[in-house]
Amino acid sequence: MSERTLKDIQQEVDTYISQFKEGYFSPLAMLARMSEEVGELAREVNHTYGEKPKKSTEADNSIELELGDILFITICFANSLGIDLTEAHDKIMHKFNTRDAGRWTKINTETT
Repeated sequence: MSERTLKDIQQEVDTYISQFKEGYFSPLAMLARMSEEVGELAREVNHTYGEKPKKSTEADNSIELELGDILFITICFANSLGIDLTEAHDKIMHKFNTRDAGRWTKINTETT
């Protein structure tokens, strides 16, 4: 399978959502859903790396699946608002590469 671009993935999600009469949820509903998914990710991270092991009755989820849920709702959110996530990513990377250029210690660099 060939590599897909973020634009391809946004289109795939749009094709999926477009088959339903309900379409995309409202921005407020998507924000609530995103918050819920981030909470589920936090729970999985806490189970995996924290001090709170899963109960034997709890569903078998994974950090990977929770991140996938967050990615899906993020794409839905962007699509519903007409946001190109590749452009958003490029703008954010420019911000980090300029604003935070000297903020972190780079690997394999010597200081004088």
